[in-house]
Amino acid sequence: MKDLFSNWPINTIEIDDENYPSSLKKIKKPPIKLFYRGNFDKNIFEKCIAVVGSRKNTKYGQSVLETLVPKLVNQKITIVSGFMFGIDSLAHLSCIEYGGKTIAVLGNGLNVIYPSSNNKLYSQILDSGGLIMSEYESDFKPVLWSFPQRNRIVAGLSNLGILVIEAGEKSGSLITARIGMEERRKIYCVPGPINSNVSFGTNQLIKEGLAKMVTTVEDIIEGQKDKHSQMNLFSQMSSDEKNIVGQLGREPMSADELSKNLKIEISSLLTRLSMMEMQGIIEEHGGKYYLTIR
Repeated sequence: MKDLFSNWPINTIEIDDENYPSSLKKIKKPPIKLFYRGNFDKNIFEKCIAVVGSRKNTKYGQSVLETLVPKLVNQKITIVSGFMFGIDSLAHLSCIEYGGKTIAVLGNGLNVIYPSSNNKLYSQILDSGGLIMSEYESDFKPVLWSFPQRNRIVAGLSNLGILVIEAGEKSGSLITARIGMEERRKIYCVPGPINSNVSFGTNQLIKEGLAKMVTTVEDIIEGQKDKHSQMNLFSQMSSDEKNIVGQLGREPMSADELSKNLKIEISSLLTRLSMMEMQGIIEEHGGKYYLTIR
């Protein structure tokens, strides 16, 4: 381990540096300083997608990764994940196996390998031209709060969106997805068996219209085309409509809740909501409005 750490020195980059990842700089609370080992090449950040999921993945989840990741790599897309057990580690490994570049964002310092079973993976990421990064000092050991904190960096780097493969009802991957929604990232989910505990979270996001269902990589590529047209649509919205989008980007709300938060008369608001529904910007389920653009 000493040889590994000495061969790959820790470098730092601060938020005012021109090479600091631009997509990360735009999130609400970007890290002021990042510590990193490996290939801090601007190109590695150009097209990034987060691939996250359950720490207790099934064979189905692994099979999905083996189907999707090679095709993402073929599109020159960098795979970002959190270096944990399960889907995270498998996503990093699959990316490397197919000749891609991957970024691991740690919930601890760079001189602490957690989980320890990922010793080999740590080396493989660096040797393959990838990047390992953290906002924590080199010897900082992981604690419960450091992983959710880490997730905002994963979401922030992922300018193409966040792909969730298997997530239980209280999975940390859902935290990453929620942060992604707040930061206007596209959320993609792979559907799973309805009787699988680790598919509850992904299926629920799809059911509530908060994520696009993915069965092929083409669903993600098409999502990027949708994103550009949605950005044009957003630029043409009125200030009230943009405020509605901002509210629903945080969580689904009823018309009454939106009216109260935005101080818009309910009759005027309902007219706006109807127009936005017809444009495909929002949709209503069970008395609440959901954002359909990201």
